[in-house]
Amino acid sequence: MHNIRNFCIIAHIDHGKSTLADRLLEYTKTIDKRQMQAQLLDDMDIERERGITIKSHAIQMNYELDGQKYVLNLIDTPGHVDFSYEVSRSIAACEGALLIVDASQGIEAQTISNLFMAMEHDLTIIPVLNKIDLPGAMPEEVKDEIVELIGCERDTILSASGKTGAGVFDILRAIIDRVPAPNGDVNKPLKALIFDSVFNPFRGIIAYYRVMDGSIKKGQNVKFMNTGMNYIADEVGVLKLDLLPQNEIKAGDVGYIISGIKDAKEVKVGDTITDFKNPSTDHINGFEDVKPMVFAGIYPVETEDFEELREAMGKLQLNDASIVFEPESSAALGFGFRCGFLGMLHLEIIQERLEREFGMIVITTVPNVSYVCYTTKGDVLPVNNPSDLPNPDKIDYVEEPYIAASVITKSEWVGPVMSLCLDKRGILKNQVYLTADRVELSFDMPLAEIVFDFYDRLKTISKGYASFDYHPIGYKESKLVKMDILLNAKQVDALSAIIHKDNAFDLGKKICKKLKDLIPKQQFEIAIQAAIGAKVIARETISAMRKDVTAKCYGGDISRKRKLLEKQKEGKKRMRSVGNVDIPQSAFMAVLKLND
Repeated sequence: MHNIRNFCIIAHIDHGKSTLADRLLEYTKTIDKRQMQAQLLDDMDIERERGITIKSHAIQMNYELDGQKYVLNLIDTPGHVDFSYEVSRSIAACEGALLIVDASQGIEAQTISNLFMAMEHDLTIIPVLNKIDLPGAMPEEVKDEIVELIGCERDTILSASGKTGAGVFDILRAIIDRVPAPNGDVNKPLKALIFDSVFNPFRGIIAYYRVMDGSIKKGQNVKFMNTGMNYIADEVGVLKLDLLPQNEIKAGDVGYIISGIKDAKEVKVGDTITDFKNPSTDHINGFEDVKPMVFAGIYPVETEDFEELREAMGKLQLNDASIVFEPESSAALGFGFRCGFLGMLHLEIIQERLEREFGMIVITTVPNVSYVCYTTKGDVLPVNNPSDLPNPDKIDYVEEPYIAASVITKSEWVGPVMSLCLDKRGILKNQVYLTADRVELSFDMPLAEIVFDFYDRLKTISKGYASFDYHPIGYKESKLVKMDILLNAKQVDALSAIIHKDNAFDLGKKICKKLKDLIPKQQFEIAIQAAIGAKVIARETISAMRKDVTAKCYGGDISRKRKLLEKQKEGKKRMRSVGNVDIPQSAFMAVLKLND
């Protein structure tokens, strides 16, 4: 155990985490030149294209330094805020962390949130200044930021370049010298933390774990403490580029277990594995069920593809247990699913994976968050869909989820960023100057306000220089109402939304105007209305396409023309009572882009 080092890498998106991981694998000769490719640990096409890590990965490296052989376990973490629970479990399985900061961009919001998470777990932090070979690098200024943030000595900050490989040997030496060897007792009962799981179509679910105490052997009967299930360990081993079977994995090491589990819900990240016959008395703290934060309806474009979509969603759930879905039907869109996601990026990725991996073209309805409604009878109802909200006379009050948001931007954009956050019902909590021209703004704001277009608008007003991070802080009471959209007095359930009462009039007006532009003209007049309960708060009218029926009347009595016009008017009225309005797909997404 003395020669094992477990560490993770924390960084903001696009600060060179995956590239540096590639260099570590190359310099420790874990992989040969033939297998080498960029972003080796990111195995999804979307990860490579977007340059982000969606699924965390773990890999074991062997390295010899000063005649001693060491085992280095790299537990990679996703950088995006939607996956912060996965990051917290990966951090809990380590003793040290490489803090990577881009020498040209400096410290950003997600770097800080993941760094504080690592500090809470008492990890040894090794600061690394990456991308020092870039022409726009500002090493001295960024070193000042790092010293101010973590209070380290200036000469302990390592300089490196993931692209050229400069400074990588210094990083390997620092990991061995500074990161402490794991604690743990091989003689105690087995206690291991699951920090990730993947689905293999032939072997079932493969769980990745870090052994805290005891050891896990092939053929052992093990128990998962939080789910209460027990399994036989068909295969255990260590994580090289491919799985490498072993007979036993001891305390302090990282490994995998295959036990023929077919249901992703049975393996939960953060669960504790122990021996079935001689269980550990305590489990590892910090376990929680991952709760979806954003809900949206996903519908097939063609109704007959519903069963195919169900199959595709089931297969995706095997790879990603954090998706929650249940069937629902909509009068406008037919049969589909109500899905829960960790955040907006998660929603985008699932939609993209459905299209790429399964060829499913889907319509996504307006995303919303989960509310809690307290009725006048004293009942407590969870509301994941606007149609779940009871009538206004039965509601005592409604609570919505709030987040603590942190925005880091240049000082020149403070005004526009602040006004954007205040427009979104944010409450300014703190304003800290990290350096002379970089400011961190802290807000408490409703999650529902950032679900739509907040991130895009933040990037636009700050010319791409603002970084954003958030974490949930619980529910607060708000004045919320359900707004319905009516077309010719028929409710379109897919466009219903739960919104704040003060914004209802403006939002209703904007949606009606947008729909007027997007819905094509019909042979009859279409009334577009926004309503709260029975009260209409906004209206737009799409006039009918008209044929000039009086064209054949040259002169003559006016009553003849009027008779023709009245006849046409009657026909239009009759048509309106039986005519259906087709809503184009763009109209459902238009609600997200009301400020364009």
